[in-house]
Amino acid sequence: MNASISAILPRGKGHQFVLYGDSCSGVPGALHEKTFASVNAVVQRLEPQPEFILFPGDEIIGLTPDADALRAQWRHWLDAEMAWLDRAAIPIWHTTGNHTTYDLTSEAVFRTLLDLPKNGPQGQAGLSYFVRRDDLLMVFVNTLWSGLGGEGHVEIDWLEATLRAHGDARHKLVLGHHPVFPVNGFTGTYQREIGHEYARPFWDVLVSENVLAYLCSHILAFDVQAHRGVLQICTAGAGTAHRMPEGIEYLHCVQAALDDQGLRYQVLDIDGTVRERMEWPLPDPDPTQWRHLPLGAAEAMFTGRVQSGCRIELRLTGQTATADVASAQTILTAFAPGSIAPFWLGLRGPKQTLTAIVGRDPGRSPSYWFGPDLPAGERFDIHVLIYPDMGPGGLLYRHHNTPRWSSFNSATARGLELLSWPRHWAIGYGQGGCEDRPFRGAALNFQVAQTGP
Repeated sequence: MNASISAILPRGKGHQFVLYGDSCSGVPGALHEKTFASVNAVVQRLEPQPEFILFPGDEIIGLTPDADALRAQWRHWLDAEMAWLDRAAIPIWHTTGNHTTYDLTSEAVFRTLLDLPKNGPQGQAGLSYFVRRDDLLMVFVNTLWSGLGGEGHVEIDWLEATLRAHGDARHKLVLGHHPVFPVNGFTGTYQREIGHEYARPFWDVLVSENVLAYLCSHILAFDVQAHRGVLQICTAGAGTAHRMPEGIEYLHCVQAALDDQGLRYQVLDIDGTVRERMEWPLPDPDPTQWRHLPLGAAEAMFTGRVQSGCRIELRLTGQTATADVASAQTILTAFAPGSIAPFWLGLRGPKQTLTAIVGRDPGRSPSYWFGPDLPAGERFDIHVLIYPDMGPGGLLYRHHNTPRWSSFNSATARGLELLSWPRHWAIGYGQGGCEDRPFRGAALNFQVAQTGP
């Protein structure tokens, strides 16, 4: 018999739950029935069991015009594949998805068979709704309602009103099927994310109403990133293994706990192994941990891989250049003689965009991460965080006058977790000496702090 898996528990009062999505099953004997069962087997091993389960869409393969066939898929998913779950003791809440609510008929079947709360916006009863559990508010938005235009369209006014009406909730989560921000470089308005015209106002609402995280699926990956202090967590690993990038993504479920100190989660593969973990929000480093590094060659603060649980925070201050601003300007480079630097951080382009270039494998093109643009001739005070446990979203920045972190934008499926940091560092210029991509502004000051085990 498989051994139990210890669930992360709240530190005092809180909530303990499981999040997983995109099983695309519901057909007896089909490929996804087996893969979905392997994920469910891990959920069943959790000790203690979750208080509730969140499933952000695409439970069944769906996408059929035959209402009877659709109902049969749902019945198999609910009555056979999920028969192990006592839904009276452990409720499960769903979002709509592109495999399940793609036309009026499928919306009607979804409403009838799942019988979800009817407290959503006009016309979306049983499709969009909210659940309040003590100090936790969960709002389930419909990112593809036929009444708004279908896939990629989302209602925002009701979301804002609901969040404001529950302003006393200590924890606020919003769930929808489609991501708001691209995952692993996969982008496409109305198809891979919500419509791009919705993204900014949607996220403005989450930020202004102090939402902790937006939970979604759709893109076959596990991914976490932050934008203006709000997390986007994407989990779509409950069954569609054959379409996942081999060696990068994997079948999984997410077990999480919420308490007064924030969110912690562990991502479990089908062997029950913890593949990723994180806590949020992040505490500031102890003031005694900060070290100032002068311009020029510097002693490496750390080498090799950054351990899980460790975070590296940089503080960059100075004034940007007013001339020759488009050429690359180094803030930090970490390199080994005879090879291109595996990590470079600096400014690039006419907008002096804060950029990280990461080369993990010799002979392979590097990956690029893009942060904010820094106007010419202005003072800056920016913190950069290296948090490998967050994967591609684990390179973050914030301005010194705000506590809200944002992930650098990237188009890669890997983060800095496998990066081996070399022994040679340089501040203010590249590995080729003082004339190699120098910082062209003034008063550059570089500080670094390391926290964690």
